[in-house]
Amino acid sequence: MTNMYICFAEYKIAAADRTAYLNYTGTLMKESDKIQLYEGTDQLNLFVEIWTAATEEEAEAIKKERCDERSPWYRIAEWIPGGADKMHVWTFKPAGAGPNAG
Repeated sequence: MTNMYICFAEYKIAAADRTAYLNYTGTLMKESDKIQLYEGTDQLNLFVEIWTAATEEEAEAIKKERCDERSPWYRIAEWIPGGADKMHVWTFKPAGAGPNAG
């Protein structure tokens, strides 16, 4: 099994912008099979994006593109109270035993 890396984005959307956000992300998600979008069950309008990548380099490239103002995904910042500064994006690597972990 190949270890996967992920780029993880987390943010809260303004309640008034929920419908616009869901319509917009629904369209964007049709363009890529590398992303999954989740909403918090305890916090309505708290969303996380999980982008999968085969390598750490690919995950970092996704992170860079995701945070770039030219990215179609960057538009989401307009629906985040506090803007892009309140969007948190990280890269994660596999944890545990094995040569690619740690």
